[in-house]
Amino acid sequence: MNQVMKTLIVDDHPLVADATRALLDSIDRIEVIGVVSNGPQCMEQIALHQPGLVFLDYHLPGQSGMVVAAQIRRDYPHTYIVLFTGGELRGLYQKSIELGISGILSKEAGQQTITNMVNCMLDGYTMLPLSVYKHVQLNGEFGREEGVLNGDEQFIMNLIVNGATYEQIAEQINTSKRTVENYLRKIYEKLGVRSKVEALEKYIKSPYYSSSQRRE
Repeated sequence: MNQVMKTLIVDDHPLVADATRALLDSIDRIEVIGVVSNGPQCMEQIALHQPGLVFLDYHLPGQSGMVVAAQIRRDYPHTYIVLFTGGELRGLYQKSIELGISGILSKEAGQQTITNMVNCMLDGYTMLPLSVYKHVQLNGEFGREEGVLNGDEQFIMNLIVNGATYEQIAEQINTSKRTVENYLRKIYEKLGVRSKVEALEKYIKSPYYSSSQRRE
C-alpha cells in the first residue's frame, strides 16, 4: 500500500508536540498537516483538511481527549484516532474500544512502535499495548477488578453529580472530609481518571449512573 495518511497532532505541550511531529515526519506514508493544542482547534482543522489520522493527547485544556475523540467519531467516523498519554494506560481501554479508537499509545513510544501502529490501522487492525491487552479476556469481557465501584463509592459519586461539597458528603456518610478525599482517590483510580471533572464525565456515562437514575 502506498497510501499517504494526512495526520493531525493534538497536544498542548509544545515540546512533546514538536517531538511527535518530528517522529511522524520520518515515517513513510505519513504527512503531518498541522499541530493544534485543544479540542476546538482540532475540530476546525479536521473540517478544513479532512485528515485520515489524528494523534490525540488524552490530557487537553478544557476537556479530555476522550470527549474530543467522541466528537471526531460522531462527525468523522472514518477518521483513525490514536490516543496518547504520558500517564497510566490501563484505565483508558474500555472507553477507547467503545468509541472505536484505533490505538492507545504511551508518549514514550518510539518510531518503530508508531510505525507498526500506523501499518496496523491501514490494514484494518487495532493495536493495544500489552499492559492493556492482558486485561482483555478471551470471552470478550474486560477485567472487572478495575472500574467496579461499590455501593458507598456510587453513593458518593451520585452526591457529587448533584453538586454536594466534600463537607456535605462527609456529613451524609458520617465520616471526615479526609476520609471522603481518600474515597475519591480510590474512585479516580478505579475509573482511570485524574480529576473530579474527568470522574464526573466518566461516571455520568457509566451504567452505575444510569441504574441509579432508574432507581430514583
